[in-house]
Amino acid sequence: MLVDSPPDERAAAPAARPGGGGKRAAGLVVSAAVLAVVALASIAVGAKELSPAEVWHGLFQDSGTYGDVVVGERLSRTVLGLLAGAALGLSGAVLQALTRNPLADPGILGINAGASAAVVTAITYFGVTSLSGYVWFAFLGAAAVGALVWFLGGSRGATPVRLALAGTAISAALYGYLQAVMIMDDAALGRMRFWTVGSLASATHGTIAQVLPFLAAGSALALLLARPLNAMAMGDDTARALGADPDRTRALAMLAATVLSGAATAACGPIVFVGLMVPHAVRSFTGPDLRWILPYATVLSPVLLLGADVVGRIVARPAELQVGVVTAVLGGPVFILLVRRRRATQL
Repeated sequence: MLVDSPPDERAAAPAARPGGGGKRAAGLVVSAAVLAVVALASIAVGAKELSPAEVWHGLFQDSGTYGDVVVGERLSRTVLGLLAGAALGLSGAVLQALTRNPLADPGILGINAGASAAVVTAITYFGVTSLSGYVWFAFLGAAAVGALVWFLGGSRGATPVRLALAGTAISAALYGYLQAVMIMDDAALGRMRFWTVGSLASATHGTIAQVLPFLAAGSALALLLARPLNAMAMGDDTARALGADPDRTRALAMLAATVLSGAATAACGPIVFVGLMVPHAVRSFTGPDLRWILPYATVLSPVLLLGADVVGRIVARPAELQVGVVTAVLGGPVFILLVRRRRATQL
């Protein structure tokens, strides 16, 4: 088996919030309904407003009209937003549990920096100009940095502090390299400017097909890690007593977070705050139990990402603000309020 599950599920899980699983299950259903509404808004809202009838026609009766073409393009954008949002939320929740830091996100382990450095290298030294080419370089860069952080953090003896320190040091070095290359190469600067902001505008069926296998595998692995990560929240010795292997769990958590955030960053560019804010907000009403945090983060992170994308299209018509800009502008103040109003839950 990939993951060692503790024999006593109730003992392994952190204390649940009062009210039982019924309210949390109902909340998850409501969250899914909200996601469906936001997804429909993502298809209908833009420089060209579409009526419900036009959206329905484009989705189910595509005849090649202009409206149907717009629906098809926005559908790809929406699907990528759903996938990338879920991946960022899951990776953020896993990293927060892994590092025992409620303020952790994919950037803390250098994954975003690795993807960005790989893309600028591809542009400058290999002449890559297409998004389909960026995807593979970005994913390989994220994976390489994830492996390096794991090695420098102590590998089998890795601790949350070592992993965070290794990721921070590597991020600083890579962003220094990134800035140096872009200063020396105006063409790279021009091409990287759009990608580094973070956007769903270039979504295509091809891009989705390229990252979908990684996102599916990473999501499955992350969800399987809920119980052993719960056990590890009580310390390595307690986790071992409950049947979890801390070293294996950390390795698999690093793998899941790297695959998820690497694939999402490869497809959309580095988008901030989604993987940090949503799991933190979710924890305030689910408690520290990852068996609830992970599903909620999977559903609500796309709500934030797609909602920000819709806002970006509305406020700058007929142009649009990139989703990475909107999540930063909206996410910063909201996250500060969350931190000030609620004491961070211990992981």
